[in-house]
Amino acid sequence: MAKHGEVEHASETAVIERSSRGDGDGDEGIAGWGTRTSEGAAKKNCSDAIAEGLFALGVREVFLVCGGAIAHLTTALAKAKLSVRHFRHEAGAAFAAHEASVAMGRPVAVCVTTGPGLYNALTGLAAVRADGGQVLLLSGATSPALRGRGAVQETGPETMPADLFVAGPLFHWARMLADPVELPAAFAQIAAGLQRPGGFLGHISVPSSVQSAPAPTGAWQPSLTVAPAGPWVDAVDTTLALLTKERWAVWAGFGATHASTELAELVRRTNCGVVCTPRAKGVFPETHENFVGVSGAGAHESVQRFVREHGIERWLVLGTRLGEVSSFFERALVPPKGLIQVDLAPDAFGTAFPGVPVVGIVSEIGRFLEALLDRMPERWSVQPSHHHSLPRPEHITPLDDQPVRTPYLFQEIQRVFIDDPRVDVTVMAESGNSFAWANHLLRFASPGRYRTSAAYGSMGHFVTGVVGAAIARRAKSVVITGDGAMLMNNEVNTAVQYRAPAVWIVLNDARFGLSEHGYEALGLEPVETRIPRSNFADFARSLGADGVVVERERDLGPALDRALAAQGPFVVDVRIALDNVAPLLASRTKTLRSTNTSAR
Repeated sequence: MAKHGEVEHASETAVIERSSRGDGDGDEGIAGWGTRTSEGAAKKNCSDAIAEGLFALGVREVFLVCGGAIAHLTTALAKAKLSVRHFRHEAGAAFAAHEASVAMGRPVAVCVTTGPGLYNALTGLAAVRADGGQVLLLSGATSPALRGRGAVQETGPETMPADLFVAGPLFHWARMLADPVELPAAFAQIAAGLQRPGGFLGHISVPSSVQSAPAPTGAWQPSLTVAPAGPWVDAVDTTLALLTKERWAVWAGFGATHASTELAELVRRTNCGVVCTPRAKGVFPETHENFVGVSGAGAHESVQRFVREHGIERWLVLGTRLGEVSSFFERALVPPKGLIQVDLAPDAFGTAFPGVPVVGIVSEIGRFLEALLDRMPERWSVQPSHHHSLPRPEHITPLDDQPVRTPYLFQEIQRVFIDDPRVDVTVMAESGNSFAWANHLLRFASPGRYRTSAAYGSMGHFVTGVVGAAIARRAKSVVITGDGAMLMNNEVNTAVQYRAPAVWIVLNDARFGLSEHGYEALGLEPVETRIPRSNFADFARSLGADGVVVERERDLGPALDRALAAQGPFVVDVRIALDNVAPLLASRTKTLRSTNTSAR
């Protein structure tokens, strides 16, 4: 029997145990499943060692989709002190692992089989790399004795892109194990990688013959500590010298998430204004009088007005490369003296606005702010005497006989899931109209309560990621999504299996709304943006969850209250008005037009 919350493996998996041979020669066993161990063998194998190593690295959750080529590995994971969760699609498992790792602040493992199992996970893994999660991928590989012979789902460097098995643009670290003796060095390298700020994505590819081979002997589990990067004293003094002479403000990104205390102290001493990128919402309280607004997708007009009216000469940029979703490359936001840009990645410096003066400082944001505050006077106000705090959206009175207006929907989400101090909910926004509205209308007073994607922006990320977050937190997690993303990929059935308190709020307009509005803004005829209307409440109930359809604004509040009170997964299908255009369209269209013009 599997332990509570773990996967009950199929009976045929149970008999595919440890191989008596680890060299891949001789009996190849069941095609695609590896070799059978002689009855009664009880020695620890390589899969057992991997499971123990994961636990030593801090992994507690493993998200997987079973397959023959990982039979030995999944059996070992289920026997270890790990919670094993079976998902319905590898991409969903990867997205969910990403959000679980962010929610817990610890690594999460994903385990997939060969061929399509590995390929299916890649989109979710690319989001991990782009957005800074901590995920370790375990994948099956074809044993050497079967390669080149037409093995089922043959997987290896000869049949797949080589960069799946080495460090590069996707993985920070990757290796296909040829022999169990490689495990000690591999886990030491992974342990070091997991301590790098900014996330870590690793990949251990394990051929079936290695999975069942005897484990390495002796003590080999890693024990090491890597100090985070801090700034040089000269860099801090240069920053102080520049800021002393200029009018400046802070532009905070996701990299400043764990430095909110230091940022608040910087504002107290200097009275500087703060702008945040969409992923940094809540890093500085959006209700504070010095909060100027959100930049990029769903931007507030107050940001450009602040730069203009206060004569800002330089930005202190903390933990963002200012990419398209963070800045929309708005030249009006660039002050005359440029940027002081603090980031762990040197390739972030100066890329968003070529030609703009940049002072680049490689450092973890919290350590930089600590060093800056240590060398700064207690009161050092050289900034404007006051700022115009970002106002709350105007209160909207519900209508009785109209579809739900999008601004009213977000007003109620704010009331039910964010403003009540008794409610501890993580709110997520899926790519598309949903995240533009959320960035623009929702207000957060603390970090970590809002999640959205920026650089990668994959549809399907948060409709599945919400399940990982709910499992990891053992608390309510809410995703705001369009109907297109909900149809593309969701893990409602997985949430039912593990009683994950996940909530899906679906903006149901029977179309890919952002794409349709975008075509029209570019003067083009929309191409196949309409889709048949779905009833997501019926869908949820068919999978064992609960749900409700909301067609009128008067019914929205009670529906959200039901979702908040639900003990298990819950879907709120909101039929939204069609005439509300998302507050990113003008900027996004401008970027597309400028790109098309420059290409000609």
